Amino acid sequence: MSEETVTQPAPPGVATRVIVLHPLRPEARQDARTPAARLEEAVGLAHAIALDVAHAEAVKIARPRPATLFGSGAIERLKALIAELGAGLAIVDAPLSPVQQRNLEKAWNCKVIDRTALILEIFGERARTREGRLQVELAHLTYQRSRLVRSWTHLERQRGGMFNIGGPGETQLEIDRRLIGERIIRIKRDLETVRQRRALQRRARKREEQPVVALVGYTNAGKSTLFNRLTRADVFVKNLLFATLDPTMRAVELPSGRRIILSDTVGFISDLPTDLVAAFRATLEEVIDADLIVHVRDIAHPDAEAQREDVYAVLRTLGLDEAIESSLIEALNKIDLLPAEHREAALAQAQRSNRPVVGISALTGEGCPALLDLIDERTGTDRRVLDVRLGHEEGAALAWLYAHGQVLSRRDEADSTLLRVSLGTADAARFERRQAKSH
Repeated sequence: MSEETVTQPAPPGVATRVIVLHPLRPEARQDARTPAARLEEAVGLAHAIALDVAHAEAVKIARPRPATLFGSGAIERLKALIAELGAGLAIVDAPLSPVQQRNLEKAWNCKVIDRTALILEIFGERARTREGRLQVELAHLTYQRSRLVRSWTHLERQRGGMFNIGGPGETQLEIDRRLIGERIIRIKRDLETVRQRRALQRRARKREEQPVVALVGYTNAGKSTLFNRLTRADVFVKNLLFATLDPTMRAVELPSGRRIILSDTVGFISDLPTDLVAAFRATLEEVIDADLIVHVRDIAHPDAEAQREDVYAVLRTLGLDEAIESSLIEALNKIDLLPAEHREAALAQAQRSNRPVVGISALTGEGCPALLDLIDERTGTDRRVLDVRLGHEEGAALAWLYAHGQVLSRRDEADSTLLRVSLGTADAARFERRQAKSH
């Protein structure tokens, strides 16, 4: 029997229906999330690409079957249910081997995809830039190549070499594998060009001494809503998993007058396919090289703590263990959805991690000034902001400030120029000595 079951009547005019199945393995007892939460997330993934979920169910598995994952009794029961609902697609919220996928499709007489394939479909629909599409294609091809084993009906066909010269020829499997391999090489080459361009841009920002602050978090935690509020941008926001895929960067002025570059990144999720992490390496390097990471958390979500650990797991995969401890602050988003007493408890619990924490609502703006103050403090520990007045004859000093600092504002007056400049502590002291000598 199932642990959690949700069945919906068929809406009129819908040709293809979907069932979502979350396998409850024995080891799931160690999972921090409830079966209902796991199932809800899987349904959310299906809704993210506008699939019509007719039935959703968490199915207990006493012992996973190598051939089908599910036991024979569950397969027969689900076969009847799929036929009754007229479902054309079954989504299994777990990894499936090629053999398991093929056998389930035969047993249920419908298309079957696993969690990885579903996430790839979402990413494919969300990608807008050429870079995003390349990264999705790379992940998809890597996934597809791993499944070219007895999983396609046409793979047994033989194709002879041209005019029968050069041996018996390649099997269709070998041709498919070779073509996929060649395409992967081309995509990796293109993404390497993207990576190099991003590296040049990062070096340019470092020369301009503009710190980069990366927003990370579980998908649908509110990163893009926060990004829009802080930057006054119009990044696509919707209550969908993976609403944002392509990274976006904007300048933000901090309370001190200094400017930072804020980066909105793709959301993370539990069991994020490793192929996707690898494919999005070029994009995620913005997180790797960030001066500060803001972890945006949906503190009103019942699985907020488990989601936090999932995000940290991805960051550790990227080699950011040290950054988690030294260069990360937590923005507890959606506090407007919590009663006052629960807010205090959530903040107190988060502060026990000994990381800087601030409660915010990206939707209403509550707490956002405090977040900017915290970002200002954390990115400006080795910098000073000077108000400088230079005479028009002090062109060398003016050029020095532009070369060594970040000019936050400038006002040219009749007999002088008034500047506000952000400088590193050492450069600020050097400039003050230089001016003292010249006067």
